[in-house]
Amino acid sequence: MSNKITIASDSTCDLSPELISRYGIHILPLGVSLGEKQYTDGVDIDPDFIYAHYEKTGELPKTAAVNLVDFEEFFAHETSEGNAVVLFTISTEMSSTGNNARLAAEGFENVFVVDTRNLSTGGGLLVIAAAEMAAEGIPAAEIAQKCEALAPCVDASFIIDSLEFLYKGGRCSALAAFGANMLSLKPCIVVKDGKMGVGKKYRGKFGAVLPKYVSERLGDGSDVIKGHIFVTHAGCEPAIIQSCVDTVKSIAPEAEVHITRAGCTISSHCGRNTLGVLFIRTHALGE
Repeated sequence: MSNKITIASDSTCDLSPELISRYGIHILPLGVSLGEKQYTDGVDIDPDFIYAHYEKTGELPKTAAVNLVDFEEFFAHETSEGNAVVLFTISTEMSSTGNNARLAAEGFENVFVVDTRNLSTGGGLLVIAAAEMAAEGIPAAEIAQKCEALAPCVDASFIIDSLEFLYKGGRCSALAAFGANMLSLKPCIVVKDGKMGVGKKYRGKFGAVLPKYVSERLGDGSDVIKGHIFVTHAGCEPAIIQSCVDTVKSIAPEAEVHITRAGCTISSHCGRNTLGVLFIRTHALGE
């Protein structure tokens, strides 16, 4: 059996180039379409291009799952090199990417597909955990099992400044968007059971409510696994990002805090000025 393990993810994990390089992670990008043009997430399109296109045309992009053939070709290449593969995907509640990966994996031995039940760096946390396990010599099948058990412990949420993209994308009603704008409400979007839902609503300016949001999510830090904590944003001002990082460090000074920019998928759904703190708890959410 191979003792070499390839850790891979679709592009929704939103890990930075530095972390991808540091942990040797392979990324399989989703597709993005703007009008008649087709792009590849993180390759020839980025969120700023999407925002500029929207401001010019009012047109939101559409994202497309990694297809079955791309997964099969990737698995064939890696296994032919003698590697086992552990692949992570965005929640199957949000995309067909995971189902495509599982279908493709049926034709190969030593290929394990993990549904992160999450999105963005919520999944990225599991990818890093897997890479660290692989470095410790843990077998691929065991890594997949451990990460599946860890998935319900991931705490992933975001504060959204404006509901414009969610409304234009058909993910909230005009009334909800209007009410939030009128009352200066900033909703917290929480991932639970593989789906996005609305949590607490904060009132006030975007930059002002974020430290309170971060503080409330982390609490006193006693049930937070402090190896890695992400502050992931979609084009926020540096001062706003830093205030959130400072709040995280005040609660969990021993953690490695990563600042990452959300990729095309979450940026397409939530729009500019979205920020979240993402981490792993010591227990499953809801317990």
